[in-house]
Amino acid sequence: MTNNQISLVELIQIFTQYRNNIIVNIKHLQEHYQRTGIKRVKGVRNENGELLQPWLRTEYIDNAEYVSMGDFQFNRNTATLNMLIKRKVKLAKFEDQTPTIEVAGLLVNDLNTFNNYTIVSDGKINVKSLVVKISSKKAFDLLKEKGILDAKEFDFRAEYTIELDNLPLVAANSCYSSIDRLFNELAEIKVLISIISAHLRKESDVFVAGQLDEFKKHYLSKNIYINFPTTNEYTDIHEALVNGTLESRLSYKIDVGSQDILNLSKFHSANKFLNRMYRLYDKVTGEIFIKPSFEMALNENLAFRHRLLSSRTKITKVDELMKPIFDDFVGLEQNSIVVGILKKVGADSLAQLLQDKQTGKQINKEEMVAALTAASNKLEKYAENIYQDKICPLVFYIGSTGLLPDQMQATAMTADEAAAKYPNLQFSKDEQEGTFFAVGDSIISIYAKTEYYSKLISLGVDN
Repeated sequence: MTNNQISLVELIQIFTQYRNNIIVNIKHLQEHYQRTGIKRVKGVRNENGELLQPWLRTEYIDNAEYVSMGDFQFNRNTATLNMLIKRKVKLAKFEDQTPTIEVAGLLVNDLNTFNNYTIVSDGKINVKSLVVKISSKKAFDLLKEKGILDAKEFDFRAEYTIELDNLPLVAANSCYSSIDRLFNELAEIKVLISIISAHLRKESDVFVAGQLDEFKKHYLSKNIYINFPTTNEYTDIHEALVNGTLESRLSYKIDVGSQDILNLSKFHSANKFLNRMYRLYDKVTGEIFIKPSFEMALNENLAFRHRLLSSRTKITKVDELMKPIFDDFVGLEQNSIVVGILKKVGADSLAQLLQDKQTGKQINKEEMVAALTAASNKLEKYAENIYQDKICPLVFYIGSTGLLPDQMQATAMTADEAAAKYPNLQFSKDEQEGTFFAVGDSIISIYAKTEYYSKLISLGVDN
């Protein structure tokens, strides 16, 4: 690095700070963009493998050369950086382009679509340059000071090419926050989000069931996001690899876990854990539901009890972490775990409703759905802030350099060595070939996984 040269991560921080003052030439980006994942096409395949197109399509409201700077986001377990660009679209019939103006009493002629462009993929630059215009002299001066621009004078009419592939990905002197106790906090939040999501799968705090059906018919989610069905462009992965439609590469995954649970992928979904450990019954008739779901739990006449486990059921550390949260949420125990999590993220309304429910108070379903929705949003935001502030930058550094930061002194272990020292850890097939580091009360895992990607250039379609 030269004296004034900054890293790509530092440049992204400047882009984020001045994102309202920088616009991106989207046509240049699309023309030079290389897909990093498998190309998906809209539609579903019938039993003969034929592609059936959706009856609606989207059209850009503007066909502008420039768009607003996107939001940047680090991947949670690879050295990957994405830029999410939002654009306005309208719905129209596929056959004759007739516009769809209204759905379920809601105007839908001004929707958003989101295209994700991978700037860095697995520690390698994927977008070599961005062509931009800058409307803020402060942003221009800062980029010039950092050696990003070589123009002499600020000109808001000028196009500037910002080269990305000549920058180091991370600064050599990067410092990272302690990750102690973060895994357990994220695990508890993940479990609670899963429980709430299972409750809300077919519920909305704004729309009734008939409206949700109409949205689904028009490929809209209950949050009014476009949600077309998609499928792979190929029908046989082996054939696609042979004919060159697909190629493969090794992607290095970096996970943060605890000394008992290797990573968050080990956790069960809410309904799966519910079936594993609980039964739902009718308080009036006593009828027991063998396959309970949290959607059913919004019925006030139903209640939970523990399932009688067979001697073959092996209780894991994942079970031990999940069960107290479930017990507290469904009212079998009052250990204050759920209320503590909710109050920490500011979801006080749901915390109060759950406390009221445990005292026997009747809860209005609409009020509960609204509180669950608000709590889910706050939990998601809280967890995402932890990832983007503390976990993802560390993952990006390790994936980019192949090293732990200098302040993290740890000896590499194989899976066998880690299992011998921490016997509760469970390893997937890929993880068994990995490398592991004990850092404080955490375990950092690094392992390779085969990923597939479409060979052709994307030409601006979602990657």
